[in-house]
Amino acid sequence: MTAPLPFQTPHDVRQALLARAEIALLDVREEDPFAQAHPLFAANFPAGRLELEAWSRIPRRDTPIVVYDNGEGLAEPAARTLQQLGYTRVALLQGGLQGWKDAGGEIFIDVNVPSKAFGELVESVRHTPSLPAEAVQALLDSQADVVVLDARRFDEYQTMSIPTGISVPGAELVLRARALAPDPATRIIVNCAGRTRSIIGTQSLVNAGLPNPVSALRNGTIGWTLAGQTLDHGADRRFGDVDPAQQAEAAQSARAVADRAGVRRAQSADLERFAAESARTTYAFDVRTPEEFTAGHLPGFRSAPGGQLVQETDHSAPVRGARIVLADTDGVRANMSASWLAQMGWEAWVLDGVPATAFSERGAPPQDYPEPAHESPWAWVEPAELAQWLQDTPPGHTAILDTTTSANYTLRHLPGAWFVLRSELAQAVARIPKAQRYVLTCGSSLLARYAAADLARLTGAEVHVLRGGTLAWIQAGLPLEHGASHLASPRTDRYRRPYEGTDNAREAMQGYLDWEFGLVEQLGRDGTHGFQVI
Repeated sequence: MTAPLPFQTPHDVRQALLARAEIALLDVREEDPFAQAHPLFAANFPAGRLELEAWSRIPRRDTPIVVYDNGEGLAEPAARTLQQLGYTRVALLQGGLQGWKDAGGEIFIDVNVPSKAFGELVESVRHTPSLPAEAVQALLDSQADVVVLDARRFDEYQTMSIPTGISVPGAELVLRARALAPDPATRIIVNCAGRTRSIIGTQSLVNAGLPNPVSALRNGTIGWTLAGQTLDHGADRRFGDVDPAQQAEAAQSARAVADRAGVRRAQSADLERFAAESARTTYAFDVRTPEEFTAGHLPGFRSAPGGQLVQETDHSAPVRGARIVLADTDGVRANMSASWLAQMGWEAWVLDGVPATAFSERGAPPQDYPEPAHESPWAWVEPAELAQWLQDTPPGHTAILDTTTSANYTLRHLPGAWFVLRSELAQAVARIPKAQRYVLTCGSSLLARYAAADLARLTGAEVHVLRGGTLAWIQAGLPLEHGASHLASPRTDRYRRPYEGTDNAREAMQGYLDWEFGLVEQLGRDGTHGFQVI
C-alpha cells in the first residue's frame, strides 16, 4: 500500500523562506494558470514535463520539495512522480494555492516575478535614471550623440526594437558599453520590452562607474508603443569586440561592485568541496553568450547568459536558498551577474583563477533522463512506416497525438495530429474520436514516450511512439500541416506576455505597467524576499 504523502503548511514554507533554508516550492500547473496566481518564490514545473526537467533543475534528490496546484488534481500524482524520480523529501502544500491565500499569503501574477519585483525595488531605492519614449525619440530625431542598447535576448530584439538600437544582452552591458560609447559624453539609453531588464541594465552601468550619462528607456518598447512611436522589426545590429584595455577596466569595476554586494570568491578546490556536500544544492552557471559556451566551457557548468539568469532565477534556480556559482573568461559578466543575485538574497559565488584551457568541453552538455515506464506495452514506429500506415488505412484508424508545446504544434505538425497536453491526457483522449491505433510524437519524442503507458491504459488500444519525433518526420521529407487545427487540449502551456509580440492591446500593455508599479508594495506585504539593494 502506498504511504500517504506528508503535508507542509503555508507557515512551514514561509519559515523556510525567511530562514533562507533550501526549499523548492513547485506549482505543477501549466504556465498560463501559474501566471494568473502564485506565491512569490513558486517555480513553475508543469506536471507533464517533470521527467524532462526535474533532474537538471533540482539536482539534489533530498531537496525539500513542496508541491501544489489549485484543485486540478495534479499535485498528488506529480509528487508521486517526483518520488519515483528519486526525490526523498516531497510534500504537498496543505490546502494548495487556496490554502496559501487563506493563510494570508501574498499572491503574485505573471512570470519571473522575483526578478521583476526586485527590479522595481532597485529603481525605488536607487532612483535609476530613465527617460520617457518621447524624449528618446526627440534625441534620435535631432541626431544627438546617443546610443541605444537593447538588454534583451537577441531573438526578442529581432522581433521588435527601438530604431538604431543595438543588441547587448544584459550581462554584456558593462563589458561592451565602453566600446560602443567610447566618448564619455555619449548618452546611453538601455531598453527592454517592459521595465526590469532596462532598470537592471542601466543600474549596472551606473554601479560600474561608467562615465557616460546613462538612462533607461522608461517602460521599454511598451512605453514606445503607447507613445504612438514606430518600432523596428528584424534588426540585426549586435555588439562587437572589446579591446584588452576596455576589458581590464570593466573587470576591475565589476569586481568592485561584486565585492560591495557580498559576492564570495571560489577556486577550483571550492567546486570540489561543494560537489562533496550532500546537504547543499549548488548551481554552476556559465554566464557568457550561448555561442561562447558551445565553443568551450567548464565541465559541470550549464549555460545561463547572465542577463537572462538574473531575469529568470525562478526557472534557472528553482531551489530557493541554494548556492550559485558563476563563471566567465573576462571577469566582468560573472561578477556583475553575481552582484545582482547576491542582492536578491542568493549565496552567490564567482569562480576565479581558472585558466582558459580549462574551458575544454564543447557543445551542449549531456543530459540524463529517466527511462519511461513500461507497465503497458508500446512500441516505436519509424517515420516511413507511419506514413505508410496513414496511406493504407482509412481516416480515423490511426490517431496521432502531439505532446510538443502549443507554439511548436502551431508552427508545424504531422497531418491530422492532435495537440495534447500530457498533464491533461485523459481529458484530451475523451475529446479525440476513438481510433484503432494511437501514435505519440513531440519534437524529438523525448517527452512523448513518457505518455505511452498512460495512453495505452486509457485507450486499451495499440500504442506507438514515433522514433525521432516530428524532427525525424521532417528529415524524412514527409508532409506537414500548420496552424491550430486539432486542439484536444487548451493552449495553457504558454502564458502570453503583454510585452511580447507586436499585436498586444494597449489596455493589456498599460495594465502590465500598472502591475509592475505595484510590485514594491506587494513585496512589503509578502515579507519573504530578503532583497537588499546596494
